[in-house]
Order: sequence, then structure tokens, then C-alpha cells
Amino acid sequence: MTEIIADSPFHRGEQILQQRLGVRDKMERFGRQVIRDQLPAQHRDFYARLPFVFAGHADGEGWPWASILFNEPGFITSNDARKLEIKAAPVAGDPLAAALHAGTRLGLLGIELTTRRRNRLAAHITGVTKEGIELAVDQAFGNCPQYIQHRELLALDPQAVAAPEIERISGLSAEACALIERSDTFFVASYKAADSGQSSDGADVSHRGGKPGFIRVDGNTLIIPDYLGNNHFNTLGNFHETPKAGLLFVDFDHGHLLTLTGRVELLWDSDETHYFAGAERLWKFHLDHGFYQKNVLPLRWRLNDYSPNTLLTGTWPEAQALALAEQQREQWLPYKVQRVVDESADIRSFYLQAQGHQKLTFKPGQFLTLRAMVAGKPVIRTYTLSSAPGDEYYRISVKREAGRGDTPQGLMSNYLHQTLAVGDVLQAKSPRGDFSFDASETRPAVLLSAGIGITPMLSMARHALDEGVRTRSPRQLTLISTARDQQQRGFVSELDNIASESKGHICNFWAMTQPDREAQPGRDFHHRGRISAELLQAVLPLDDYDFYLCGPGAFMQAMYDMVRALGVKDGRIFAESFGPASLVRESDPSTTVFRPQAAASEAIVEFVDAGVEQAWSASDGNLLAFAEAHGLSPEFGCRSGQCGACKVPLVSGRVSYQNEPSAAVADNEVLLCCAVPGAVQGQEVVKLALGL
Repeated sequence: MTEIIADSPFHRGEQILQQRLGVRDKMERFGRQVIRDQLPAQHRDFYARLPFVFAGHADGEGWPWASILFNEPGFITSNDARKLEIKAAPVAGDPLAAALHAGTRLGLLGIELTTRRRNRLAAHITGVTKEGIELAVDQAFGNCPQYIQHRELLALDPQAVAAPEIERISGLSAEACALIERSDTFFVASYKAADSGQSSDGADVSHRGGKPGFIRVDGNTLIIPDYLGNNHFNTLGNFHETPKAGLLFVDFDHGHLLTLTGRVELLWDSDETHYFAGAERLWKFHLDHGFYQKNVLPLRWRLNDYSPNTLLTGTWPEAQALALAEQQREQWLPYKVQRVVDESADIRSFYLQAQGHQKLTFKPGQFLTLRAMVAGKPVIRTYTLSSAPGDEYYRISVKREAGRGDTPQGLMSNYLHQTLAVGDVLQAKSPRGDFSFDASETRPAVLLSAGIGITPMLSMARHALDEGVRTRSPRQLTLISTARDQQQRGFVSELDNIASESKGHICNFWAMTQPDREAQPGRDFHHRGRISAELLQAVLPLDDYDFYLCGPGAFMQAMYDMVRALGVKDGRIFAESFGPASLVRESDPSTTVFRPQAAASEAIVEFVDAGVEQAWSASDGNLLAFAEAHGLSPEFGCRSGQCGACKVPLVSGRVSYQNEPSAAVADNEVLLCCAVPGAVQGQEVVKLALGL
């Protein structure tokens, strides 16, 4: 049972949901630090330059509504940190017009679609003037930019806009359904009755984004996914207390608005959630009534690109197709070859597109079972997937098996390399296999591969990159691959791109046993010879790692024995092999490993000159990774504490180093790449100046 804290910055419903989802204690500490009863200077400056703001309120009958207010930049002013003035009037047909009187509680959302920055505000009206409204601040806090699409504002001459047309609706017309189904953005208002006297009571308005098709229309009901967010649960907490919502859809191309109000139903355990990429849960909106407000905005927006987080989520057509595919999991299904790419002298990749069905998702490291007619008879072989689970295709990467043409392995390999072409069709069963990878694990991982064993590692690395973007909690990976020479290396550019896009969370190294004369150390390879203990000790910072091994049998055993000799537990070594090889393992003795406890488990980190203040926890990694995850770009070099390029002033607080840095660092300085907040008594708060 949730213990309700009366003086919390979160109301009862928010506290209950935070408890249900396991973030209650963390969010209470975080909320007390960053949810304020006044506007910080950076928020006041932010609101002052906006040309529009979104507002949420509940009408006299208890129905919530979401609205937009707009004017020339500067129409929102704050001469007092606890007060705000908005010089604007609601558009024609907006229920907000009837609620503009003293005492009305509003939720406000300031959002810059060009920068994807947003801040939230709860306030109540203290006065109404001819020009607009005066408000007193109840709560103010920042929000992260997830799922906000990048749009450019285009203002029109109001005189050039056609006369408004306002239609009251109690059902969704074909035109309204079309607007909803093509929308990638909407705004949701919710509220909790002001019955506790706390500042957390009242109305709220929030942004929701996804790919077009992320909202399903079923008559007058909408089914909407809820994605990973900031764990405040302002909207869902309000739904818990008052199961009603107001939805606002903006026709960014034509200046129309569709504003709806109705009842809400939270779906915590729907089977459909499993099939919708990125969804944590679902909720339903049942329309009661609303307004279609045409020609009410002299504003237009041009879509430039989708949020990276949005691109990692799904749509309802995709989810429904995936649910159907689950029913066909044990069937042979057709896949057409879309592309064929030579990755090295003897490795070729085949991109396979599902035909008339949805490909099933999989875990990185799993394999695909293929069937093809070769020399008049069916041949079945399995190949590890080298694509990421989020890709629209399956990719297998196959090594040419010279001199083995009479075995099933050789028959299929030669067929794929010599005969299969773009446009041909293969039969495949759904992916399976126990060798897999969890990108949500906080422990760093090392992926060791030889030859074609690189394929599951590539899938793992690409998945870790995608999940790092989606969750803002990237797992630290180090890939070490071995090949004979330059011609035998595969996926060189792809691995380099993954490492670059990861901003240091994924590192890539090559060991080469017989490099060509033209091969340059540091560019074409990083170590001459086989993967060795000396190489691991040279490239891996001191830490507690998981190890993943894949390659020929002798390689697998050598790598296992090597990392065991370095003190790695058997339970931290995960292996996959090709062919008949069997890994001989050694069980762990019962020992206790000491782990330093100098680092905090949770903290508040503020980058003072960037105006960013966020909750940190151990899964967020070092302070350099944490800054990058929140859109900042500090300088860095080695990322291992050697060069000192990421050194910044420590304004206040304490940090801890997970391994001893080589670069000199004073007590009032921090090396971001290897520091985390330090453990102190009470709430850990670390303030840094990045010099950005």
C-alpha cells in the first residue's frame, strides 16, 4: 500500500503510480529539488520568447480541455518569479474563454518545436484584463525533449485566413478520424480536483508524439500508447484521480484544431502492448463531445524531421501485423531478397523483406532458420541475424564455405553466394536461440568475436545504440574483433559508425594476425596478433564486465580460459559457437567480491551554465555520458581519464571516480568521463559548469 506524503510535490494519484512502477522514492527526492513554486530565470526567459503556449483547464462540469494561446513573441511576461501575464485570447470556439476568471487553475506547456525544448507550469488566474490574464505560479519544472518532432513555424497574415468555422461534435467524422490517424503530435489536458489545498492539485497539459498511425481510432474511442517518460506521471496520475482527458489535435498544414473531451481508461496489462514498439502501457479515450475549429490559427508549421525517439516507436498497423505474425511463428514464411552486400572477401549479407506478413521481432544474438531448394532438394540451415530488432528487415551475413559443398552447411553457403540474387525468395521460420543480450543491463559488456562470429555482436551493438537513444540509458559496450588481414574484416564502416553515433558508449577495436603491409595501426587495426589478456587490460578501464564470446571452437575456448584467468566469473561469460564445438566451462567457487560504495545511487545533477537540472541514477553512467544523454556536448578526448580534456569546474557537491584517473585533477575540478556523483548523507546534489 502506498504511503501518501501530504507535503509532496506530487499529489496522491502521481504518488500511487510512481509507487506502482517502482520509482516513488527517487521521484520524491528529485521532485523536491526541481519542482518549484516560482519560475527560474531561464524559464522566464524561455516563456518570453515563445509565440504560442498550450493551456489545460477543467470546465464547470469537470471536463478537461487543451487549448493553444498565441501572439507575437513577448506576449508572455514575468516581472516576478511567482507571477506570469499572458496577453492573448482563446481562439473562436475554445471552451477556455468561459473559464477565464479568478481562481481557475491552468496547466501550461511552453514548447519550442524548432529546438525540441519544453517546460511545464501549473498556475491559477489572479486577474483578467482586456489584454489577457494574470497568473500566480503554483509549480514549475522542466521536461525532456523525447518524442517532439522538429517543426518550423510559419506565421500568416491573419487577414489572409478564411473566416472561422466552428462545429460542435459528439462523434468523430471521417475528416476528424483522418486528422487523428495522420497525426504525429497531440496535446492532452488532465486534472485533479483542488481538494487537498496542495499546489500539485489542478490542471495539467502535456505533449504526446509518435509516428503517424500511433493513435488507433475505433468508432469514438482512441487507443493510445504511453511511452517511457520522465517518471513524474503527471498525466496518468491525474487520470488515476479523475479519469477524464481533453485532447487537442493541431492541423499543422491548414490551421485547424480538433479539441475533444471524454473519459479515460488505463490499460495496464493489455496483450496489445507487447506488439507495439516502445509502448510501456496503453490508454483509451472515449469521446464525450468536442469542437472542430477550422481556420482559427494564422500559424502553419513545416515538419523538418522526427525525433530520434519517435523513430524507435511503432504504429498500430505494425502492431496488428506483428500480432498476426505471432500466430504464424512455427510456419515457413516467404522473405524476398531486397539487397545483397559483400562485407569482406568471404562474407556476404542478404537483406530479407517479409512478403504479405509482418516480420517477428527478436532478441539480438538469435538466429534465423532458412529453407531453400538446392540441387532439387530442400536444405535447411540457421544463420545468426546481423540486423537489429528494430530494423524493418532481417539481415543474415554468410561466410563462403570453400571445399564443403557436399555438406548441408556448404550446400546452403554456396547457394547463397553463387545463386541467390535480389528478387529471389527464401522460406524462413521465426528467430530463436538462447544466446541474447539485454541492453537495459547497467553492467558494461565486452563482445569478443572471430570470423563470422561477429554477426551476433553487430546485432547486439546496433540494438544497444537504438535502446540508448530510446531510454537515454545507454549500456557501455566494447567490441573486440579479430581477423587475419584487411580483406577478412567485415562491417568495418558500420562498426565505426555505431561507435561514432554512440558518443563513446560503444568502442570498437580490431586485432589482426597477419596485417597487410599497407595496414596502418590505429586506423586499420589496433593490435597485431590474436586477442590477448594484455589487449583487454590495455583497452578496458577497471570495471565489472559481462563477456560475450562468438566464433570457432578453439577461439571460444581460448577466450573463455583467458577471461577466467583474469578473474571473470563463469556466470558473467555468455557464449555462442558455430559448428560442433563445445565450450568447457569451470564453475565458480563461492567467494565474496568487495565493491566500493563511494558512489551515490541517485543524485541531482545541475549543469549551471546550460540551465539543465536532471535526476541521475547509477544506470545513467558517468557524468560525460549523462550530459550527452541530455543534449549537451562537453569536450572530451580519451574518455578514460588520461587526457584531461573533459575537465570542468565543480561548483558544489561531491563526485566519485570509478577508477583512478591518470590526468591530474584538483578538488574543485571534475573529469566527466570517469566521475559519478559521490555518496553523502542526505540528498546528493552535484553542480557543474561545462563552459558551453
